[in-house]
Amino acid sequence: MTDVVQIRDLSVTFATDAGAVRAVDGVTLDVHAGEVLAVVGESGSGKSVTASSILGLLPETASVGGAVVVTGRDGHEVDVATLKGDALRELRGETAAMVFQEPSTSLNPVYTVGWQIAEGLRAHRRMSKKAARAEAIDVMRRVGIPDPETRVDHYPHQFSGGQKQRVVIAQALALNPGVIVADEPTTALDVTVQAEILDLLRRCRDEFGAAIVLITHNMGVVADLADRVAVMYQGKVVEQAGVRDLFAEPREAYTRQLLGSVPRIGVGLARAAERAERRPPEWDTAAPVVEANDLRIVYPGRLRQPDFVAVDGVSFAIRPGEVLGLVGESGSGKTTIGRAMAGLTPVSGGSLSVLGVEMLGAKERIIRPIRSRVGFVFQDPATSFNPLLTIAQCIAEPLVVHRRFGSPAAARGRVDELLEAVQLPRAYGDRFPHELSGGQRQRASLARALALEPELLIADEPTSALDVSVQARVLDLFDELHRELGFAALFISHDLAVVDMLADRIAVLHRGKLVEEGTGAEVLGNPQDAYTQRLLASLPVPDPEEQAQRREEWEAMRG
Repeated sequence: MTDVVQIRDLSVTFATDAGAVRAVDGVTLDVHAGEVLAVVGESGSGKSVTASSILGLLPETASVGGAVVVTGRDGHEVDVATLKGDALRELRGETAAMVFQEPSTSLNPVYTVGWQIAEGLRAHRRMSKKAARAEAIDVMRRVGIPDPETRVDHYPHQFSGGQKQRVVIAQALALNPGVIVADEPTTALDVTVQAEILDLLRRCRDEFGAAIVLITHNMGVVADLADRVAVMYQGKVVEQAGVRDLFAEPREAYTRQLLGSVPRIGVGLARAAERAERRPPEWDTAAPVVEANDLRIVYPGRLRQPDFVAVDGVSFAIRPGEVLGLVGESGSGKTTIGRAMAGLTPVSGGSLSVLGVEMLGAKERIIRPIRSRVGFVFQDPATSFNPLLTIAQCIAEPLVVHRRFGSPAAARGRVDELLEAVQLPRAYGDRFPHELSGGQRQRASLARALALEPELLIADEPTSALDVSVQARVLDLFDELHRELGFAALFISHDLAVVDMLADRIAVLHRGKLVEEGTGAEVLGNPQDAYTQRLLASLPVPDPEEQAQRREEWEAMRG
């Protein structure tokens, strides 16, 4: 089998103020033509740096050793590690292409998507504007974007997250490269959209004949798409095997640990039973911490556009100490409900009672007293933390705002206790947010949410961007803190397996309506609504044999 990429003894060292950091240490990999090679490992393992070296996308601070040989469709071989300037630009797009993790940041907001796809065509093939536009329309059609003749003139903000990811894949495919590097292409997508993108990547391999280097931390995605798997740890490749062999008989302890960290549907039953045993008598008759009746939230239209109904007639209750999991696709109203419970989004109709306060029509002076009793864990702590403040100052902020302490310095003792509670060293309080990893920032975000010992915690997708091993530690920490502190919680997620691990009950939202509610055994074990069945069918499981069957069921259901 022809190798389109041959990486030999690759080492990458970054120069930093604290000294040299070895990110990749002696990696040797081959990518065969027409295959999907998944490179997996936790944050900092070197997988993204290794993949970036295929296109020469490493920064100037990187020192590269070894060889990265890429073979084009014409059979011409080049060592990327030796290329510069025009030779490197010629490689990118025609020989190898990149699908970045976040399409919103890789697409230019001031140009139409058609112009951005055509830009690469005109740069490499000297085509006319008319011919490049026709090619852009054709490739948009091939990646499944509806009405490409019209959509070619739309801007990135006019596309959904899944459609933007299709546009980025169209950019990569436009010049028919032999290898595509896909860096976490489904991380922030809902399970149904993720299933569609995985199907598209599979078509890239089968119809376009492109080899794919897939960087991911989702082992379900690996089981669904990959032909071979390379496992990286601390800059080294610790194991390589075919996907079925790796999942069936992993040789290395780290690989077994990685697979053991993957959340699976069904494991939540035991945890739910343990939580039920710890509850006091007559728990189910206690007054709810949160109660919604026919809740309605409408965003008013602008510039003569109609109003948008985000939440339409939703009813639910959260009792003291209970965890309610809220699942659904993007746009279903999950985050809107969480923000309304925190008083960040006004309620338009129905009733929403939070800690005894009716949120419909409530003024700020009414809502302000209960804010100290509600904690909020945001999806992306990197953007919710002030980058100019240290972690200790960020965690101390609610303590100072609500006048528990006079200053961040006075609150440092309490901050140190919170850091230890979320299993972070006290010294991390003196670091800035960018100096922590994703998992560490999420723990710090949880510490800030718990600073005021809230009765209600709202967690909005707190683990969606974390590696499976880090995610497992954060979920265990959440469960441990819930057991110790006994707060009620709304846990928002699009990952059904994660919700199953933590939630006592699960509510499924679809287009602003509550379509199903019950225990994990009821909703996930025997779903009644067609939408819930579709959600479950689209969720990839970390088992290649089982996933192949589920994929057939998903395709039949979608058809």
